[in-house]
Amino acid sequence: MILQSFKMAWKAIATNKMRSFLTMLGIIIGVMALVVLVSLVSGTTDSVTNTISSLGTDLLTVSINDDGGRPVKFSKLKETFSDETVGEISAMGQESFTLESGSESENGTVYGVEGAYADITGLEVASGRFIYDLDNENHSNVCVISQDTADDIVGTVNAVGSEISINGTSFTVVGVLEGDDSSTASYSDYSVYIPYTSLIRQSSSVTGNVTSVVMAAAEGTDIDLTEEAVEAILYDRFGDEDSYSVMNQSEIAEALSSVTNMLAIMLGGIAAISLLVGGIGIMNIMLVSVTERTREIGIRKAIGAKRSAIMMQFLIESLVVSLMGCVIGIGLSWVTLRIVSALASSYDLSYQLNTGVCWVSVLFSVGIGVIFGLYPANKAAGKNPIEALRYMG
Repeated sequence: MILQSFKMAWKAIATNKMRSFLTMLGIIIGVMALVVLVSLVSGTTDSVTNTISSLGTDLLTVSINDDGGRPVKFSKLKETFSDETVGEISAMGQESFTLESGSESENGTVYGVEGAYADITGLEVASGRFIYDLDNENHSNVCVISQDTADDIVGTVNAVGSEISINGTSFTVVGVLEGDDSSTASYSDYSVYIPYTSLIRQSSSVTGNVTSVVMAAAEGTDIDLTEEAVEAILYDRFGDEDSYSVMNQSEIAEALSSVTNMLAIMLGGIAAISLLVGGIGIMNIMLVSVTERTREIGIRKAIGAKRSAIMMQFLIESLVVSLMGCVIGIGLSWVTLRIVSALASSYDLSYQLNTGVCWVSVLFSVGIGVIFGLYPANKAAGKNPIEALRYMG
């Protein structure tokens, strides 16, 4: 009986192709909205999460806002944060300066760091080397530059050994960083890394009193334990939690994941409204179909068709329309995501069809087909066979 009902449902849909397509359109749009929006959020989240992860999830950044007369001296930095849970550590300062090489000149960001900074933050050197601790001890005028700085200011990929002027002072390039091909590389990155002690001599705002520190957890130590130890050291030194802040990189990743998951749920909820509207469209057309086929219903009942058979026929018809719309919507979603991925390829973004959301849309469409098809099916099954046969349309 079910197979026969499917055949009759397909025949009814095929007989009114345009009307059937317009009925499916609400489901198609709803499914596309649900699948595409959630897949876009998921793809963007993965890209941003990977970017954050590349910086290291065992990274702590300490900012000292008010030293209260007890500053952390650069010379005593490692001694101040001496703890078995703390691994590598580096002071960090930054300043905006004019970068010049030959006739090229650009404004860039200059970071004063120590030798451990690259390992802590995950910076990769493409050629040459990074800053050594000995460079800080000797106040050396050496620097490591970004790929954009090498290309646009120095004017060569092989910039090691070249000279670059920072705030009027000549520095020797000893290393060039790996280029950034991620989605964050949509702008030119004119950054330069020099010894912290060299930045002190170049800047009036960066001094031997360290206000920004990056550190990693000791090997085999949970980052949360390191954070607790560092906060205890800072509180013991300054006595006021407002005097400092400790930023945990893993907490940022978790917070981002929580926000984007909530965003995906909200967008999915908005898209689900479109599916509900499509369901109303299905019910409307099914009611019209029941009215048009009143005599058919009367004939079937007159020759012995049971109420359940009539109801099954119209319920399956509603379900088939809903599922066909869902399948078409998923297919168009895949095409849409391919187009978006091609357009976003320059930003290293890739969007894939979210399988989980596809299954959710299928289940939702089944529910829509059943719920919104139930009333028309029940109305068809409840018709009086004599009155149905008399119906002239």
